Amino acid sequence: MAADKLEAGLGAIAQKLAGPGARIEGLKRLSGGASQETWSFDTAGSGPAQPLILRRAPGGKAVTRTGTAISLATEAAVIARAAKAGVAVPDIAYVLNDADGLGEGYVMARIEGETIARKILREEAYAEAQKGLAFACGETLAKIHSIDISGIDGLPALGLAPQIGTYLDLYDSMNEPHPVFEVAFKWLQDNRPEEASLRLVHGDFRNGNLIVGPEGLRAVLDWELAHVGDPMEDLGWICVNSWRFGESQNPVGGFGQYKDLFEGYRAAGGGEADPARVRYWEVFGTLKWGIMCMLMVSAFRTGADRSVERAAIGRRASETEIDLLNLLVRED
Repeated sequence: MAADKLEAGLGAIAQKLAGPGARIEGLKRLSGGASQETWSFDTAGSGPAQPLILRRAPGGKAVTRTGTAISLATEAAVIARAAKAGVAVPDIAYVLNDADGLGEGYVMARIEGETIARKILREEAYAEAQKGLAFACGETLAKIHSIDISGIDGLPALGLAPQIGTYLDLYDSMNEPHPVFEVAFKWLQDNRPEEASLRLVHGDFRNGNLIVGPEGLRAVLDWELAHVGDPMEDLGWICVNSWRFGESQNPVGGFGQYKDLFEGYRAAGGGEADPARVRYWEVFGTLKWGIMCMLMVSAFRTGADRSVERAAIGRRASETEIDLLNLLVRED
């Protein structure tokens, strides 16, 4: 019944997008996306078919968000603004409202390409794309950080100190000692730079949230953690070892070098990247992911979510401890 209601609601939206008599075809739910539902469908009518994606709250019901996640309406507004700034993103076709009866969400264009890091990093089809991908990521981040966010409500401001405090509280709440994490927290406190000039930050710019084709970067996805913050946070996050998927010799996403990322950032008007700040955010990002892994296993143990995925990701906390040790002894 829920699927029938969704199909009927999307059919009504299809008529708004493609004209009277339009309908939808091929509706199917896609895997991935732990926090939101993702549905693929096409409009069919008198004109050309439109390949679309629905991104909406689970079951269409509003949920309590974390302190950093933005609403889907805000996310759609940020993506639309990013498109105007020249960032490669899916076009926003429609934002759901109460009258649609489908809950919170939005419809966007469906862009073909690959998001699975293992394929992007290892399959011959993407060998050429890899060569320029770090540079393209730098260019894209420079454009993101230049976006004018005036008039967009609901974006949190997250500097260094609040984020460190948030993850320290989460770590303490689990009462599970990880000495390496405690050393990392001390390093972050002892080496904390001055707060930067805050700009729009994507918040989760990494392998898995990028659509890549044989020619290169096609689109940036998953803007739910967008916020106002230090732009070097994005550059540090994509360099976290967990997003290299075994290709540790290439610090930028497993496909490129720091210099290429920084050169792309400068070429697109982002200015000179600060390697020391990027390293700081790389340490923070590694620690942050380690604590997120702890949260995953905590959800599994308590029965809040007994999925195998939660348990498997939870085990990766130990990997981040090794990564942190390597980062803290590294001499740049």
